[in-house]
Amino acid sequence: MMDLLTDPQAWAALVALSALEIVLGIDNVVFISILVMRLDPARRRRARQIGLLLAVVLRIAFLFGLTSLVALTAPIFTVMGQPISWRDMVLIGGGLFLIGKATHEMHAEVEGGGEPEPAIGGDAAAFWVTIGQLIFIDLVFSIDSIVTAIGMAQDIRIMIAAVLIAVAIMYVASGPVSSFIAAHPTTKMLALAFLVLIGVALVADGFDFHVPRGYIYFAMAFAGAVEAINVAAQRRRARHRNDKS
Repeated sequence: MMDLLTDPQAWAALVALSALEIVLGIDNVVFISILVMRLDPARRRRARQIGLLLAVVLRIAFLFGLTSLVALTAPIFTVMGQPISWRDMVLIGGGLFLIGKATHEMHAEVEGGGEPEPAIGGDAAAFWVTIGQLIFIDLVFSIDSIVTAIGMAQDIRIMIAAVLIAVAIMYVASGPVSSFIAAHPTTKMLALAFLVLIGVALVADGFDFHVPRGYIYFAMAFAGAVEAINVAAQRRRARHRNDKS
């Protein structure tokens, strides 16, 4: 352990991998924020905590089961000459799920005027349905995250430390992100649009057509900055109206 603490290369790998895991975790935070929004405030916080706990457990489990993860990348059948593995199937399924869920939420916002839909089967049933969806999407994002971690670091201790740092930051950010999205409907629609984009990228990855994540995150950052300016302008106009009245 001391050799890692005194090794500059280990610290450099930890910083780089932590930063990458945080960037990859943006997708997870946005999805969790959207997914728990229809729950009551108490269950919303609990669902966020469970979702992020699952993110930690699944990522560390995959790190300790590296041989199993390698097996997930072994082809099991081919489609039009394209080999498909279990990892590809999970990415394709997760991408389609994101596209479908985000599209459903967009439709609910447009048709329902932004009001939450009543929970089917009661709040408790809605809570467990949400947890089930979180488990599935955490599985998808965990595989994507750990495959990236394995390619960047060789020491499992560095990988685990990077995952813990990233999830801790995700936990701190999830509450404010969720509150901000809930308070600004246009921001929610923007987040849903990016979930569709991420879903398309996951499906493309499943068919071995890699879409550079840098393009997606740059587009997200640019659109987010424009939306932040828009929100600030709306607040300024609201203050001016209040001052005049």
